[in-house]
Amino acid sequence: MIPARTDVLVVGAGPVGLATAATLAGHKADVTIIDAQPEATNTSRAAVVHAHTLEVLEAIGAAAPLAAAGIHAPRFTIRDRDHTLVPVRFDDLPTRYPYALMVPQSTTEAVLLQQLEARGGRVLRPHSVIGLKADSTGAIATLDSGESIHARYVVAADGMHSTIRRLAGIEFGRDKHAGESFTLADVRVEGDLPRDEVILYFSHAGMLVWAPLPDGTVRIVAAVKEAPEHPTVAFVQSLLDTRGPRRGQARVTEVTWGSRFRIHHRVADQFRAGPVLLAGDAGHVHSPAGGQGMNLGLKDAAALGEALAAVLAGAGEERLDAYAAARRPVAVDVVRFASLLTRLATVPGLLRPVRNLVLGTLSQVPAFRRRLAWQLSGLIYR
Repeated sequence: MIPARTDVLVVGAGPVGLATAATLAGHKADVTIIDAQPEATNTSRAAVVHAHTLEVLEAIGAAAPLAAAGIHAPRFTIRDRDHTLVPVRFDDLPTRYPYALMVPQSTTEAVLLQQLEARGGRVLRPHSVIGLKADSTGAIATLDSGESIHARYVVAADGMHSTIRRLAGIEFGRDKHAGESFTLADVRVEGDLPRDEVILYFSHAGMLVWAPLPDGTVRIVAAVKEAPEHPTVAFVQSLLDTRGPRRGQARVTEVTWGSRFRIHHRVADQFRAGPVLLAGDAGHVHSPAGGQGMNLGLKDAAALGEALAAVLAGAGEERLDAYAAARRPVAVDVVRFASLLTRLATVPGLLRPVRNLVLGTLSQVPAFRRRLAWQLSGLIYR
């Protein structure tokens, strides 16, 4: 049943919305979370949770069950086919989670939902916001059912095409990549490629990500000119053959799930407009290189949930302004980093030897490798 009033309305029940709502529920805040989809996702989609994100998720009890459900990958490697350019180690980082956690988004959402429900919350489905009007005490959200909710604050956790961001009149920045096309496939493979390591392959044909998953499949992500709606075994095999290693190649035997998407590199002009606050992809989108997207959104969620809880408990609204002021520069920095990795992966053929020489030289410097490990793990933002 849709309540007539709530302190916080969270729109979107993906990882970011769930984490925001669970944080608020943990503070006994009056929070309502709605989602347009009739049921939760059952696909893997975002598949990596980094160390700093796990540290942040400890506050709502989500870190331990997530860590138990995934593969602990202590290494991230950048390669040009068979040639290792930059080896990055996570296992010597000063954290309780010295690895990249490979876990499907469906599992992440299930764990976050469990934490929300343990705190008395639940997701109301399917409900979409079609109108939003601010007033002196918050905002009135009109739903597609004709019902309305009056909320003191509205959290836009409804993704890149955020309706809430649009209704709040927040611009989504300038698109710097005009919608790069990516293919994504979870595949079963035979071969001797590592199952405890995430690899970013550079090649003349383009970039490819190899990421093992807990069910024995491997996540393949690649930037392509035109991604098929349903990638086939032959299509994914061709990507591995032309972008992956020449030695020790993997043979694709099955595609268990596949999809396509276009990525834009954008950051919203502001993360707050009156009672409306942005989190996750509603505020920033970028290339999947480095696996930063969901992690950035989950840390938005934790910070925003704590700020809203403090304001509801009597703190001044400057806490919300501080959230917006702090999280946007971090988003800009992460988008810049993901864009850099993507540009490095796709340099023209004539420049590849120069790129490889520079990266190979830098990788000999311990401080460079350590800085990259801190950046990828998110620990740099502690």
